[in-house]
Amino acid sequence: MANPFLTVNDEPIILGQALKYLQAAGKLQPMVTDILREYILDRELQSRTDLEIPPASIEQSVVNFRLERNLSDPQAFQQWLESNRMTYEAFHQQIVSGFKREKLKLSIVQPQLEEYFQQRKPALDAVVLSRISLNDYELAETLVSRLKEQESRFEELAREHSITNERSFGGMMGAVGWSTIPDNLKVILQQTPPGQIVGPMEVEGGWCIFRVDEFLEASLDNPQVKQRLQNELFDQWLNQQLQSAKITLNIQE
Repeated sequence: MANPFLTVNDEPIILGQALKYLQAAGKLQPMVTDILREYILDRELQSRTDLEIPPASIEQSVVNFRLERNLSDPQAFQQWLESNRMTYEAFHQQIVSGFKREKLKLSIVQPQLEEYFQQRKPALDAVVLSRISLNDYELAETLVSRLKEQESRFEELAREHSITNERSFGGMMGAVGWSTIPDNLKVILQQTPPGQIVGPMEVEGGWCIFRVDEFLEASLDNPQVKQRLQNELFDQWLNQQLQSAKITLNIQE
């Protein structure tokens, strides 16, 4: 009999049965995908000779990890290792693997990053908006007049009259991606200077007054944008490797 994968109440569960349980729960495919991704990454890392990491960088990362988690004390660190069922060697290898994976990712995506950014840029650009949402068109027109005559502040009117959640923040919607804005509204907003009022505009059966606060143009100088695109490209590469792999799943008792 095969060695048990798990033991529950002294009853062994072999790997094949465990996989069948996952299949019945609809969770087998995500797990298999994760295994395949790890397999592809491991094979790629083994085949590369250009991913060596300086020992000083690894040791500094270990130090930083322990400091960030208040594990400077050797006994506390040992307890943490034991609670995570990990030896120091396994922990050290995990740090090394993280470095190598990041270096691998950059080597794969960097040549394509600028071109990919230009393709994705229209969907990444955004605008900071404030909004007053109303059900009454006449009230909306009245509020627009008061705003244009500078009789009232936008934030005050939003808190007093708006029917959506932004009222709590003086109408502030925050950054909104252009790709999520309806085309008819997008055309108008793109031509509106910051600080100007737009509306009332009919939106989803109601009436909205918008204020354009700021245009946000995506840039690779933004670390969050850069990281997001790098991850997208790397995921695309991984998926391509998965699609080209010959995979057979054998579930046995």
